[in-house]
Amino acid sequence: MKRVEAIIKPFKLEDVKDALAEIGIEGMTVSEVKGYGRQKGHSELYRGAEYVVDFLPKIKMEMIVDEKDVDQVTSTIVEAARTGKIGDGKIFVSDIEQIIRIRTGETDTEAI
Repeated sequence: MKRVEAIIKPFKLEDVKDALAEIGIEGMTVSEVKGYGRQKGHSELYRGAEYVVDFLPKIKMEMIVDEKDVDQVTSTIVEAARTGKIGDGKIFVSDIEQIIRIRTGETDTEAI
């Protein structure tokens, strides 16, 4: 089992969620986060004063998938989230040792 974490632009959330639903991925956790990478923020003007916005709003999507589905999930996220501009985001894939569904006690693949 793998954890797939995707950091994407906020306006791409619905596109990515719909694309993942089409391939059968339904369970996910979504958080509003802030951060920056190569984009390094930007300057804005407010009431005549310039200020720097260091951390940009992003969406963090987390899902646990079977190892055999990782390539399809990551390629679906890339296709749905890509704008071709800086700041499109990143995907992180990591191992999950154990899953337990609290309600039923099911474990691992059955608990996904």
